[in-house]
Amino acid sequence: MNFPLAISTGASKILLHPILETLAIFIGFRYFLMLRNKKGDHIEQARRIWIIIGAIFGALLGSRLIGGLEDINALRNSGNILLHFYKNKTVVGGFLGGLSGVELMKKIIGEKKSSGDLFVYPMILALIIGRIGCFSMGVYEETFGIATSLPWGMDLGDGVMRHPVTLYEMLFLAALWFCLKQTDKKILPAEGVRFKLFMISYLCFRFALDFIKPHYTFQSGLSTIQLTCIAGLIYYAAVIKTNPAGLLTKKT
Repeated sequence: MNFPLAISTGASKILLHPILETLAIFIGFRYFLMLRNKKGDHIEQARRIWIIIGAIFGALLGSRLIGGLEDINALRNSGNILLHFYKNKTVVGGFLGGLSGVELMKKIIGEKKSSGDLFVYPMILALIIGRIGCFSMGVYEETFGIATSLPWGMDLGDGVMRHPVTLYEMLFLAALWFCLKQTDKKILPAEGVRFKLFMISYLCFRFALDFIKPHYTFQSGLSTIQLTCIAGLIYYAAVIKTNPAGLLTKKT
């Protein structure tokens, strides 16, 4: 493969990545609407719209904030700090920022019901499509792994055999989708549990994955993404501690 992958249109080329990012959002949202129409929604439509608005703005802010803090040296040397934050983004920050936006919006509108379950499978699908786009960029976007001698290492455009971390993530997401589906069939989790399981699983995975990705490392030996994952897991540990049985409660 010649990275970055692009589609030729006559004399010009269009990178595959922005096309797939757009498709990921469009297809993910259409899948959400399909599931909502098929399974119904225990949250009123007007309140659901406000929750989606909170999720969108929270995700945008969280993604840029954590993305901009990933490389402290680049931040220090940036001539335009606002542009630096605008140009950098990360899924982990987007998820936790979206979660914060939703929780804030729910407090504003007085919604106390769990609202995340309907988003889980659409988010997984959108993320898989988006990661295909990230893979298509090779080393020309910071979603590649460190060098490896393992037989499945790949040359992502710089002549170095690297961990294809985007492919690892796609495999993880596919496995997580399967496991959550089996949970839905056999355990019948209570409202909100599917989203908690998704977030906890994804944060644990991303914490581990960052050990095989090049990144700015703090004195703790951890990256910004890893520290953010820890913060998210601490939040969920506190949530579960307030209701220890909530993660296992079955529907009646």
